[in-house]
Amino acid sequence: MGKGNGYMLCLFLVFFLGEGLSKGVQGLACNWGLQSTHPLQPSIVVKLMKDNGFNKVKLFEADPGALKALANSGIQVMVGIPNELLAPLASNVNNAINYVKQNISTYVSKGVDIRYVAVANEPFLKTYKDTFLHTTFPALQNIQAALIKAGLGKQVKVTIPLNADVYESESGLPSSGDFRPDIHDLMMSIIKFLSDNRGVLTINIYPFLSLYADPNFPVDYAFFNGSAAPVVDGSISYTNVFDANFDTLISALEKNGFGSMPVMIGEVGWPTDGDPNANIEYARRFNQGLLDRIIRGQGTPKRSTPPEVYLFSLIDEDNKSVQPGNFERHWGVFYYDGAIKYQLNMGHGRGLIPAKGVKYLARQWCVMSPGASTSDPNFQNSINYACTYADCTSLGYGSSCGNLDAKSNASYAFNMYYQTMNQRKDSCSFSNLSTITTVNPSRGTCRYEIMIDLGKHERPSNHAPSAAGRKQHFPLIMALVLVLTLIV
Repeated sequence: MGKGNGYMLCLFLVFFLGEGLSKGVQGLACNWGLQSTHPLQPSIVVKLMKDNGFNKVKLFEADPGALKALANSGIQVMVGIPNELLAPLASNVNNAINYVKQNISTYVSKGVDIRYVAVANEPFLKTYKDTFLHTTFPALQNIQAALIKAGLGKQVKVTIPLNADVYESESGLPSSGDFRPDIHDLMMSIIKFLSDNRGVLTINIYPFLSLYADPNFPVDYAFFNGSAAPVVDGSISYTNVFDANFDTLISALEKNGFGSMPVMIGEVGWPTDGDPNANIEYARRFNQGLLDRIIRGQGTPKRSTPPEVYLFSLIDEDNKSVQPGNFERHWGVFYYDGAIKYQLNMGHGRGLIPAKGVKYLARQWCVMSPGASTSDPNFQNSINYACTYADCTSLGYGSSCGNLDAKSNASYAFNMYYQTMNQRKDSCSFSNLSTITTVNPSRGTCRYEIMIDLGKHERPSNHAPSAAGRKQHFPLIMALVLVLTLIV
């Protein structure tokens, strides 16, 4: 997906005993993300996972707060290594030994059930322009050597989460799948190494991105229960893009002598905001369809056994980069505070359970003053400023707050800034355009948030940067488009 390297998110992973269906769901897995200005307390997130039956979690970095909370929890852990660490890990095996000692061995000794180390995150994305081409494999080798030296070689396996763009099909059919020519030899070396060390190949598949990237993509083909015309590949008819994509990988593996290589889906899911196709209806439809087929024990045409699947993701993250799209901050099954976005049938009559014990800031909102005017000369700059330092992605076209009038748009922007700044007194001062209200301005699908009170929780690591230190993730061009929309 091209997502950054420092965050953690959550997905479904379902396991079965025997035939699977006869015994039912054994557990679920997730990615847990921390790129939030006001992240949930780690202990609350662990309780949220356990309450909802998640027994495996994938982290994108060795976050101390998250790992501490996962100790003796009964949850199996995959620890990710961010791309920016690849160069030092590749350059010297001692760096890898120190990394494993500090971030793996230490936590294993404290009761954290670490099963995988995920070296890098989608390092061969074309958009990275070969930045990590020469460091990923050496880093993988050094981490494996370090795990063996630490006595963890059998307990902890290595993998590399890869984007599905590492393979392709010239004909467009799964049976023609092969690895990209520019990285073919490298992929063969990595896959052989993983196979020799009993590792797993991890692939991230995003049917949503197929729809997002191509306006002519048949909508129903993105879902498991759609009525789109099937893609016929010899004797196989593919009725959804997930199966076709996964089997393209299997064909590539078979073609290169690794037909039995185990494969995990590291990320798959559907966002709920930030794009017309990112909505709750589609997200519920996709994730429920995914869960249903795994409960049935349904694999793909080329692999009848369902792969382990991590659903992306557990919680929304308002501080993620939106370079891939405004939807990046809205992949969670839960909102940023652990509130449920939509219900899912988890099997056996179970539904989702929200987070418990969350403490919020005061029940008040910063909105545009009733007497203020959209023609005020400070109006445009005030909105632009608010959206520079807070998450305004829900205001985009086709998003949950995309149909607000100009004043409500400004109110939303002012409030997001006010909440992001912890309701600081001076953070609702937009050139006399704003005021504080205790009347909830939320309407329809548009939620005017109240943030988590970090002062009442143990602050998790340093994931809530100050206004001065926080990077501008909301693109300036998006803010300007927003302003122009408000004027019109």
